[in-house]
Amino acid sequence: MDKKEQIFHDWMVEHLAERLSRDFNDIKVNVTGMKKHEIKGYFPDLILGNYGVTLAVMEVETAHSIDPEKISQWKSLSHLGVKLIIMIPKDLKSKVMDILWKEALVSKVSLGTYDININIP
Repeated sequence: MDKKEQIFHDWMVEHLAERLSRDFNDIKVNVTGMKKHEIKGYFPDLILGNYGVTLAVMEVETAHSIDPEKISQWKSLSHLGVKLIIMIPKDLKSKVMDILWKEALVSKVSLGTYDININIP
């Protein structure tokens, strides 16, 4: 991941943590390179919980972060016993859905998308 993508990824993780704070009262954040909060030996981007109970983990992907190593990580995270949510760029949805079907992950993963719109007059 290049520096610009890393900055965007980390910003998106922080943005989602803030946005999800209405639904979860215990949100733990691991931005790029940080391994501060873990669940069963893994360090997902976000760990979402309420009242001491972990309910979900979330991974934020960028246009260039989806590779075989990342897919292997999704498989591992999908077996933790909590919901796995993957956030991807909107234009990659069909590609990622194909990957999830091929890897037998489609029933174990919730897929969210994001889209950045910039309108310059």
